[in-house]
Amino acid sequence: MSFDLKNDAGLKAFNDALATQAFATGFVLSGDDAALFDSLKAAPDAKKFANVARWYKNVASYDKKERAEWAGATTSAAAAADDDEDIDLFGSDSEDEEKAKQTAERLREYAAKKSKKPGPIAKSNIIFDVKPWDDTIDIAEIEKSVRSIEMDGLVWGAGKILPVAFGIKKLQICCVVEDDKVSTDALEESITGFEDLVQSIDVVAFNKV
Repeated sequence: MSFDLKNDAGLKAFNDALATQAFATGFVLSGDDAALFDSLKAAPDAKKFANVARWYKNVASYDKKERAEWAGATTSAAAAADDDEDIDLFGSDSEDEEKAKQTAERLREYAAKKSKKPGPIAKSNIIFDVKPWDDTIDIAEIEKSVRSIEMDGLVWGAGKILPVAFGIKKLQICCVVEDDKVSTDALEESITGFEDLVQSIDVVAFNKV
């Protein structure tokens, strides 16, 4: 499904879609998310399009190179080709000893440069089911409390209220975490820390992104 985010109608349609999914095509980041993000010049109005605003903040936590990889871009290969452009890997039979030394030195410098480049940041998309003690507890209050949890490397995504049984409802909410910064156990402990509201928490889905 495509959305035109340059007008309010398209933003509303996308906002409605994000009420039941974390990203443009479901619960995994894709090239559609990168394309939609690039079509926006700035973050949308959070008061009018709350789900899109959360999605925008989530996608913005990735850098341009990471977003390009979702769409299958090969910018890293192109950059490597530019770095290699002036390096003569083979040389001619008539190459003298001095030029051979220069070539070897440049190859060593190139290898050292490549080894220092940081790898991509490992991230995970998690969906939680948060259950209250009984039907007297306001699920909106639970969501407000959960979203108040702030950690370096944590971005909350879309949330929705789902029925359980006997009039009891639960909150289903997704988030993206940087694996090296956020412990899933610590995050679950923070949510269950709202002991007057939260009875239990389950991990519905856990996907690497």
